[in-house]
Amino acid sequence: MVDKLELQNKSNSILSRIIGMREFNLFVIIIVASVVMAFTSEYFFRWTNLRVLLSSMSTDGIVVIGMTLILIVGGIDLSVGSVMVFSMTVCALLFKAGMNPWIAALIAVLLSAGVGYVMGMLVTKLKLTHFIVTLAFMGIMRGLMLILSTGTPVSIVAKLESAPIFKALGQGQLFGKGTAFPSQLPIQALIFLAITIIADYMVRNSSAMRVVFYTGSNPKAAEYSGINTQWTILTVGIVCSSLAGIAGVIYLSKFSGVPMSAGSGLEMTAISAAVIGGASLNGGRGTILGSILGLAVMQLATNALSLYSVSTFWYDFIRFSILLGAVILDQIQIVISEKRAS
Repeated sequence: MVDKLELQNKSNSILSRIIGMREFNLFVIIIVASVVMAFTSEYFFRWTNLRVLLSSMSTDGIVVIGMTLILIVGGIDLSVGSVMVFSMTVCALLFKAGMNPWIAALIAVLLSAGVGYVMGMLVTKLKLTHFIVTLAFMGIMRGLMLILSTGTPVSIVAKLESAPIFKALGQGQLFGKGTAFPSQLPIQALIFLAITIIADYMVRNSSAMRVVFYTGSNPKAAEYSGINTQWTILTVGIVCSSLAGIAGVIYLSKFSGVPMSAGSGLEMTAISAAVIGGASLNGGRGTILGSILGLAVMQLATNALSLYSVSTFWYDFIRFSILLGAVILDQIQIVISEKRAS
């Protein structure tokens, strides 16, 4: 009898913890929103619409993962959109010049990582704030892209025909006809899923990520504990920029070129998704799954506006209102937890 009561109490405790998780609440919101949209729009559950959602989430989601990591360590990166388009431009120009597309992509990602290293050094060695440094690099990298491209879109449509595997990176699909899966899945979505699973596992289980959380929650205490906080911040910054570079390569393959508007506003999308998913702007808190679910909420909101033919003039108002609401909710939760602790 006692054993049964203990098992029941444990199961109730696990259930209450699951229900109290930010991810669970977001998952419920996504399910409810999807059901409502399915009943109010005949186009929502069509595979063409869902595939667009998946494709859009794939490139943005890779950047969101990097943003989540840098928020956890107590920083912020406003340059991710500009680094992404810089990576696209470098890869496209090298590819057009005759270089192997995979080598061009590697160089583009390495240069993106180099940008993260420079920004990290400015933050850790000169004690500049993430906000100021990344804000400056947001303009610097966008400016470099314009210089390299001479302000005109870069097209690699003709070159992609000679590199079908690289083209498949952003445009290819798997499964569908002749398989157990009813519809084709974009390859970029599968790449994004693989990166998400690896990143989420690392955040939840690796000892290195515990150092990142500790650094973000209390950097002084982390230093006194013998943690090299400067190295931690620098490493996370490099990872964030590298992921933006990888997203840029996939984006390039997807659109067969570099649109001048690519990456615009991506930093706010990434920050919004991470904060909605539970990452704190004060550092020390966040999960990859939560951030991806936060991105899904934002993508559903944008998709709903499109399906219901809402004027595009409303898009920024609604997206940034969601961000403000998430920040307010985050601050309320911090105040409540502080009151409980006292």
